[in-house]
Amino acid sequence: MAQRLLTSANRVSARFAFIFTLSLSCAYLCYNIIFYRGAVMTNQTYDGKRCPPSKNAGGKKLLGKLDNCASLNVRSAFQRGSSDPRDQSKAQGSPGAHGTDANLKNMSVAQKYGNKKLPNALIVGVKKGGTRAVLEFIRIHPDVRALGTEPHFFDRNYDRGLDWYRGLMPRTLDSQITLEKTPSYFVTREAPHRISSMSHDTKLIVVVRNPVTRAISDYTQTLSKKPDIPTFEELAFKNRSLGLVDTSWNAIRIGMYILHLENWLQYFRLSQMHFVSGERLITDPAGEMGRVQDFLGLKRIITDKHFYFNRTKGFPCLKKPESSSQPRCLGKSKGRTHVQIEQEVIEQLQEFYRPFNIKFYETVGQDFKWD
Repeated sequence: MAQRLLTSANRVSARFAFIFTLSLSCAYLCYNIIFYRGAVMTNQTYDGKRCPPSKNAGGKKLLGKLDNCASLNVRSAFQRGSSDPRDQSKAQGSPGAHGTDANLKNMSVAQKYGNKKLPNALIVGVKKGGTRAVLEFIRIHPDVRALGTEPHFFDRNYDRGLDWYRGLMPRTLDSQITLEKTPSYFVTREAPHRISSMSHDTKLIVVVRNPVTRAISDYTQTLSKKPDIPTFEELAFKNRSLGLVDTSWNAIRIGMYILHLENWLQYFRLSQMHFVSGERLITDPAGEMGRVQDFLGLKRIITDKHFYFNRTKGFPCLKKPESSSQPRCLGKSKGRTHVQIEQEVIEQLQEFYRPFNIKFYETVGQDFKWD
């Protein structure tokens, strides 16, 4: 009887041991399966983020893959540019190849890996000269990041400090230019000194226009906001019969370009300033923007393929980029019909501005043909 009980106990122990061993084996097998799957997925994820190893990959191909590359390779990819002639031909044939679409890709990468920096270049003037057009045209360049609004730092907000100013700027890569536009800087007496204190190497862009046309455009804009203001003639002259112009009126004073330029030349070399013709910006936008790109040290990517003339507005617009369904034109406030001014008034103002214009031409070495 005792022997039978012992035998039964041994059988129970053996079964228990077998079940325990089987459980351990199953657990081990499941662990290995899970571990192996995780390792494979990790490896696939890493491979997906690896930059293409080819040394001949063009700039456009790299731009298309930058978001999947490791951050250490991002900046070098942008600095190398395109060495593939096929990419260059695509850039020439398609406005979006190295224009708006490339800029969108650069913007995405800059937001991830870029830094906020003080601007390398400023569009400092002049009001109603065409500064918004220059800003919108140049910002389609992939190597330019521009602030869309006017910060008015060097004329109205200087007491907020450079850290505040830097914080407004878009993030940029080391190879990109940071740009902002505030047209009132050109006529602000303190602005040249303040900008020079920030950096002696700042590049300055000034968009100028026939001062008589500019004054009429300025008045037209003000009239749209304040319809009860006096007439243009009343504001422009102290005594019209004597031809005595009121230079205290801001719309007149802005157009005395040489007076403002003399202030800037106390702090900046003339070679640091580039003057854009507001008239040629309308008739030949690609030519004017080509010279702006040269001045900023950029490759000429913005060409005549990017523009078309909008007959309704009376000025050029950007062609439809690949990433958009609509072409890009300036806002409704741009291209408004000017107030009609008597020809005699226009001739009197032209005569007033002539000596200022001539001295301005001589100083900058460029004849804008306003007379």
